[in-house]
Amino acid sequence: MRRKVDGAPDSGMTLIELAVAILILALGTVATLRATDQSRLAIGGAEDRILAQLAARNRAEELQLLGVRGAATLPEVVTLAGQDVTLSTTTKQTEAGLTEATINARAQRGGGAVLVIYLARGSGF
Repeated sequence: MRRKVDGAPDSGMTLIELAVAILILALGTVATLRATDQSRLAIGGAEDRILAQLAARNRAEELQLLGVRGAATLPEVVTLAGQDVTLSTTTKQTEAGLTEATINARAQRGGGAVLVIYLARGSGF
């Protein structure tokens, strides 16, 4: 048994202080692991989204070259990097006389993209 010397402060930690310190470190570790896991999940679907964006941009270029009427001959499914991407295009006329084309692209594994472009009346050959 230790005796306290005249006015000397206690040195060391009590068992409760040690338990609280371990609890705080454990909570911080769990929070870090959850954030890392969420980042991993978000990065995991990036390839599908990029392929869908690339397919949508390609379709936008095709629409600008062929025009809206030429879009009927374009395929609904294209293959990029060995993965099928489904494309759908909806169009509507604006009050300014432009054609608004909304291109939806969905990769085979689920990642997708939406692209909106405006086409002038004279676009396409």
